[in-house]
Amino acid sequence: MQTVTLIATAAMGLESVVAKEVKNLGYEVQVDNGKVEFKAPISAIPRCNLWLRSADRVKLLVGKFKATSFDDLFEGTKALPWEIYIDEDGEIPVIGKSVQSTLHSVPDCQKIVKKALVERMKLKYGMVSKLPETGAMYRVEIALLKDEATLTIDTSGVGLHKRGYRVGQGDAPLKETLAASLVLLTNWHPNEPFVDPFCGSGTIPIEAAMIGQNIAPGFNREFSSENWSFVKQKHWDKAFEEAEDVANYDQPLNITGTDIDHKMINVANRNALEAGLGELIQWKQMQVSDLHFKQPNGYIVSNPPYGQRLGDQKQAMKTAKQLGEIISNYPSWSVYIITAYDQFEAAFGKKATKKRKLFNGYIRTDYYQYFGQKERGYSDEIK
Repeated sequence: MQTVTLIATAAMGLESVVAKEVKNLGYEVQVDNGKVEFKAPISAIPRCNLWLRSADRVKLLVGKFKATSFDDLFEGTKALPWEIYIDEDGEIPVIGKSVQSTLHSVPDCQKIVKKALVERMKLKYGMVSKLPETGAMYRVEIALLKDEATLTIDTSGVGLHKRGYRVGQGDAPLKETLAASLVLLTNWHPNEPFVDPFCGSGTIPIEAAMIGQNIAPGFNREFSSENWSFVKQKHWDKAFEEAEDVANYDQPLNITGTDIDHKMINVANRNALEAGLGELIQWKQMQVSDLHFKQPNGYIVSNPPYGQRLGDQKQAMKTAKQLGEIISNYPSWSVYIITAYDQFEAAFGKKATKKRKLFNGYIRTDYYQYFGQKERGYSDEIK
């Protein structure tokens, strides 16, 4: 086995961001709703888990086939080469989902896949009794979409948004993968000022700092596939060595996170310290109306508070208006705001240069992009 087929899953609206990251790692991709599929050497498993900032997970594709009956599902699953990937003592939980398919009972599909998989493994390993399942974890997923069954093994373990640095959070924390995507969707460069005036627990500034110094987001965590025998230790060693070699810890950064709540500033600072970023990010307690800049150019990237209740809408309008009034004095600054408040442009006082639909969890939001005067010259680079 020289190559494998991998699937990097993506939140809705971020497929192109994930695809660009995968391409930057040197792999050709096929983009579909919620995922990016690509063929790559086995060494891509550690590399993608270490480096993908915007993907939710990296899954190994075992096979696809049409299944309109339980017999189809059983025989199709049993025909796949599970023994290539899974050790004879592997722990094999099976999860599932079904969308617009004849086989709509997910628990039944999970049971059938598990039974077929176990029969295949016992046959190939010459075992009579049940599998011991005392070894490494291989989480299998059966995903049915319009009667096509896709069987994968999760290489990541816990989701890739779990970077390992979050020791505290607010009431509505932004996922690290989404925060990183917001930064990747800008033309910010590490030598330019970066400000988040509603930083909360600090996720956006922390992700920006990691991007600015080219620090692999998965460097300080573990992955399920680290314990798989077919992904050799040399692949992991080389991937970690690469991450260490290309990190630019000497890159100076001008990143600031502010919030009106002093408790959140303390949480953000603790998270930054846990991420190993120490004094690289400035944290300040202040209200947005006091925001001012000394530098002629820079970037604001933020996720201001928003909600569905009337009071939240009024506060969202006030916040957008305050921000718009401040930015009107800094025409060279670029502003990127993600919010569910659909009247943001009217309150901000200006139509966005570009708008992108994204989802913050299950909340439908828009990412409003205002290019400063300096940025308009290369705005075509924006994704």
